[in-house]
Amino acid sequence: MTNYVLTFLISMVPLVELRGGVPFGIIKGIPWQQALPLCMVANMIPVPFIFFFARKVLVWGADKKYIGKFFSFCLEKGAHGGEKLRAKAGRGIYIALLLFVGIPIPGTGAWTGTLAASMLDLDFKKSVLAVVLGVLLAGIIMTVLSLTGVAAFTAAAN
Repeated sequence: MTNYVLTFLISMVPLVELRGGVPFGIIKGIPWQQALPLCMVANMIPVPFIFFFARKVLVWGADKKYIGKFFSFCLEKGAHGGEKLRAKAGRGIYIALLLFVGIPIPGTGAWTGTLAASMLDLDFKKSVLAVVLGVLLAGIIMTVLSLTGVAAFTAAAN
């Protein structure tokens, strides 16, 4: 039971997310058919909170003494990156969001994708659908990589 809880919690952590949760769960012996949905659910729990509140928190903190510079940096970076994405993606912004979340490289994922959608004032339902599909894509990729990696390490150990 502890491995399930840890897998779930790892999948909620920013930057690590499902990209760390799936391999962890599989290595700890959780069947992939259980690890993938568990990690997806955990990865999606913060999404509505990020969409509706993250920008408000950043704006609130932008003029605070100790956190202001960092919060202002996040706002500026998010706005600049979001506008750049919008300019490149045009009407395909939700497909771009899906791919951004779905390609498991550092700095992408549900947290970052949802924050970008919020900064761009994108539609909540369409954004969540794009993020869910992106998390599914990342989950499939990470599951396949984890299973082939685990199989390679297991074969090498024997």
